[in-house]
Amino acid sequence: MKTLLLPSGGAIPVLGQGTWYMGEDPVQKKREIDALRLGMDLGMNLIDTAEMYADGGAEEIVGKAIHGRRADVFLVSKVYPHNADRRGVQAACERSLRRLGTDYLDLYLLHWRGSVPLAETLEAFELLKNAGKIRDFGVSNFDRNDMQEASALPGGDQIAANQVLYNLMRRGPEWDLLPWCRKHAIPVMAYSPLESAATEQRRLLNNPHLKEIARRHDASPAQIALAWLLRQEHVIAIPKAVDPAHVRENHASLDIVLTAQDLVELDQAFSPPLRSTPLDMR
Repeated sequence: MKTLLLPSGGAIPVLGQGTWYMGEDPVQKKREIDALRLGMDLGMNLIDTAEMYADGGAEEIVGKAIHGRRADVFLVSKVYPHNADRRGVQAACERSLRRLGTDYLDLYLLHWRGSVPLAETLEAFELLKNAGKIRDFGVSNFDRNDMQEASALPGGDQIAANQVLYNLMRRGPEWDLLPWCRKHAIPVMAYSPLESAATEQRRLLNNPHLKEIARRHDASPAQIALAWLLRQEHVIAIPKAVDPAHVRENHASLDIVLTAQDLVELDQAFSPPLRSTPLDMR
C-alpha cells in the first residue's frame, strides 16, 4: 500500500476504509465487521471513524474488526465540536478508546469547527499526544482560512491532516485549500469520495463520460473516480463499503493508471473550480 508522510514523519496509507453509517443496524453488524477485516486483508489498514457515527456504534464495530490486529491498523477517530474543550476532548477520547478496544489513536481529528476556541482544542490535543493517547492530531471540514488561523496558533504547526468532502463532483478544495495544504505538507483526506447520498452517488457513477473511461480501462466508474483522487499529491481516499465485492473493487482502483486523455475528459465532465467556493460538508 502506498503511503504519505505526515508532518510528524509518520506514514499513512493513501487508501483506507470509511465507517459512516456503520453500527446503526444490528442486522448488518457481522457484514460490517467482515468487510473491514477483508479490507485489512487486502492492505487497506487505514480505518476512519468518529464518535458521531451511530453515537459510538461505528467505533464499536471497528473495535471488533481490529481485535487482535491493532498493530497493523492506522486508526483515525474524530471528536464532536461540543466536546472540544480541554476536559471534553480528554473525556471523549477516553470513551472512543474504550469503544475501539485500544489505548491509542494514530490520528484524532476535530470533526468540524464549533464554538470552542481552536487554541483550547489544540492544547487538549497536545496533552493527549504527550500522554500517549494519540500519535497525531488534525482537523476536518476546515477551509483554507480555518487552516491558516489554526496553523498560526500554539500547537497549530502539529496539525497532521485535514479531512474534507472531496470528489469529482465536489472539486472546490482544488482552488485554494489543496494548494495551501500541499505547500505545508498536510495530507487531505477525502471523505465520501464516491458521494454518500444515493441520488448523488447515482448521478456521479452514471455519468456517461465516466462510464466510457471505465469501459476503456475494463473497470467500474467507482474505480475511475477513486483512481482520479489517488493520483493526486497529498490526497487520501476513505470510501466506505460493506459488500465484499465493493471492498475488492475499491482496492483494485490502486492499479488503475489514468491517461492524459482520461484526465482531460474528466475535467470536461466534472469542471474544476473557476473561483473560491465555500467548502461542502456532509
